[in-house]
Amino acid sequence: MRPFTHFYAIDWSGQAVERPRGLAVAHARAGSAAPALIDRNWSRQDILEWLGQLAADGTRALIGLDLSPAFPFADEGAYFPGWSASPPDGPALWKLVDELSADDPHLAATSFVGHPEARRHFRQRGDCGDLFPPGRGRFRICEHGQEAMRLSPYSCFNLVGASQVGKSSLTGMRVLHRLRGRIGLWPFDPVPETGPILVEIYTALAARLAGMRKGISKIRDGETLDTMLAAFGSAPHQALPRHDDHATDAMLSAAWLRVAAAQPELWSPGRLTPELARTEGWTFGVP
Repeated sequence: MRPFTHFYAIDWSGQAVERPRGLAVAHARAGSAAPALIDRNWSRQDILEWLGQLAADGTRALIGLDLSPAFPFADEGAYFPGWSASPPDGPALWKLVDELSADDPHLAATSFVGHPEARRHFRQRGDCGDLFPPGRGRFRICEHGQEAMRLSPYSCFNLVGASQVGKSSLTGMRVLHRLRGRIGLWPFDPVPETGPILVEIYTALAARLAGMRKGISKIRDGETLDTMLAAFGSAPHQALPRHDDHATDAMLSAAWLRVAAAQPELWSPGRLTPELARTEGWTFGVP
C-alpha cells in the first residue's frame, strides 16, 4: 500500500439543521506536526463537496468518519428483517436512505426513520418500533469488538439519548451515497493505490489508545489534548479558538490515524469476513 500523506478526522453530527454545532474536521500531515482544526461553520453539504474535491484532486488522504456506515446484518441476515425493500449490502442501504430522505433539507434523514416499515426497527423518542428488540438493541460484529476493547458502543437503531449514533449514521449514509464512484469506503471498497479512502472511526477508541482512562470520555482543555497527542508522537497543538469535545476528538483522531495507517494488522482484522465487508463494514482500529 502506498503511504498516505494527509490524515483527516471528521467528528460527525446527525442534527437536523443546516450547520450542526457538532461537525468538526481536523487535518494532520505526514510527520509529527500537530493536527490542525479546519475551523469552518461546516454543513454536511460543505463536507460532501470538500470530500469530492479531495477525490478530484487525487489527494493521498486517509479520512476517518465518526459514524456507523451500516446497520447490523449478520445477526438476522438482513438490515430490516421482514421488509421486502431491505437492501442486500452497504451501498444499496445508502441509496435507499438517500432516496427515502430526498425531501429532507440539510441531508437529514427524518423521512427515513418515519417510513412505516423502517420506523418499526428504531427506538425513537416517544416511539419504540415493535421490531426493536428488548434491551440495548442490535449490534454489528465490529461493535461487539468495540465492547471487547472496553468501549461503550450504542446500537445504530437507538435514536434516543445524547450518546446515540443512529442519526449521525443515517445522515452520513446520505453523504456516502452521493460520493459513490468518487471516493471509496474501506472495507466496502479496497484501498486504492492513489487518491483518498474513507474509513469508519470511533473517536473514543483513539482516546483510549492515547491513555485516557475508562469513565472519562472527553478532552476540553489544551494541556490534556497535548498529553494525548504526545502518545501518538505528535507535537503540541496550536492554540484553538475553543477546546470543545468535537474539535479535540477530531484532532486526536487525526493524530491517531497518522500512526494507525502504517499498522498492517489494522487493515486485516481477524473477524472481518468478505460478507461483513459487504454488509456491515468495520471500525478501523478494532482487531
